[in-house]
Amino acid sequence: MTAHPAEDIRQDTRTRILDEAERLFRHYGYAKTTVADIARELGMSPANVYRFFPSKAAINEAIAERMLAERVTESRRIARGPGTPTERMRELLLANHRMTLDAFIAEKKVHEMVSVAIHEQWEVVQRFIHATTEIFAEVIRQGMEAGEFAEGDAHRIARCAHQCYVTYIHPELVVQCLTDPERAQPEVLADFILRALRA
Repeated sequence: MTAHPAEDIRQDTRTRILDEAERLFRHYGYAKTTVADIARELGMSPANVYRFFPSKAAINEAIAERMLAERVTESRRIARGPGTPTERMRELLLANHRMTLDAFIAEKKVHEMVSVAIHEQWEVVQRFIHATTEIFAEVIRQGMEAGEFAEGDAHRIARCAHQCYVTYIHPELVVQCLTDPERAQPEVLADFILRALRA
């Protein structure tokens, strides 16, 4: 099936808008960037931007979806990579913590973008949580089949594991808990979860 040039142009323009919006959001912050700013940097009118996205929030949602999709791809790579299910589950937990720190905490402007997504409860955030839980469940199921983890409902157990580790992968909670001297280290909590899976 041949691609339609008009659709290619539309997709290219949409990508350009997202790329420029993300650059401005990262530099100036979500709140201080307007659709007019994005349009001006792209040499187009705000009305043209609105042809592709109905609002600034819709642009931010699309950026968040793109960022979170990259995290899901990396999690799938780890889940289907080398190592035992125990090793891959541990790496999944720690990698999701690292990705949260790298993407959302190190850059305060990015954290602002994600906070908006979380507070507005966009479906993209719910889809990300669901996808991550499914990846956890995939590895847990393999661990059960290999005799490394106790038998049970892999999806329910994956939800529990995700909820146990949420303070290390949820951007808002990571920020709130960074200075808590009583909080277990991410490696310690990951090992605690793995012991629970083996019980």
